[in-house]
Amino acid sequence: MVRDGYFYALPLIAAAVLIGWLTHPAWAIIPILLAFFFLWFFRDPDRAIPNDPGALVSPADGKVTEISPVTIGSESFCRISIFLNVFNVHVNRSPISGVIRDVRYQRGKFLNAMDKVSADLNEQNVVTVDVEGHTLVFKQIAGLLARRIVFHPKAGDRLERGQRIGMMKFGSRMDVIFDASARVNVKVGDHVKGGSTILAYLPSEPALATAGAASSVRSRG
Repeated sequence: MVRDGYFYALPLIAAAVLIGWLTHPAWAIIPILLAFFFLWFFRDPDRAIPNDPGALVSPADGKVTEISPVTIGSESFCRISIFLNVFNVHVNRSPISGVIRDVRYQRGKFLNAMDKVSADLNEQNVVTVDVEGHTLVFKQIAGLLARRIVFHPKAGDRLERGQRIGMMKFGSRMDVIFDASARVNVKVGDHVKGGSTILAYLPSEPALATAGAASSVRSRG
């Protein structure tokens, strides 16, 4: 359980007790149900983390909505987009082991996270990781309801595959951008689990890592 769940639930439980005492117990049902919803929403289940060499695991629970090529500088990369609805676990995990090169928070809009333009226009946190010569970028992207992005590590920190790194509240999108020569292990429409579903296998020989990857990612079409 993420502690935020208690911050939301406890005031609602207190309100339910007060409402039930001042009016009728039946009126306490709504705040009690909301309290249970927040406790459920902020759940944080343990996951079995794969140890396959080169495995790139999903950083979030949700549905794969897009697998597409992107360019970083002059190099080709692959992007996998994952949509989180309000019923998914919203705790995020590191997709790979590596060292954080850069963390950049970008202010923006709160468009529907299913919209392709949200990857560039929406408020988001962009993280660039060096992985034994590979450059990997993942984005925590806000949506219509997700108005707060939480990310705990900082530039220079080492991440381990499957490590808890933060969360996105109340529905959003996660993009993962990696070497185009990687072997993709999922397809559009698949439901994935953060930390345990393998999205792709990175090649043993990395493509040329491009400096400034986080700031120059753009769709190829």
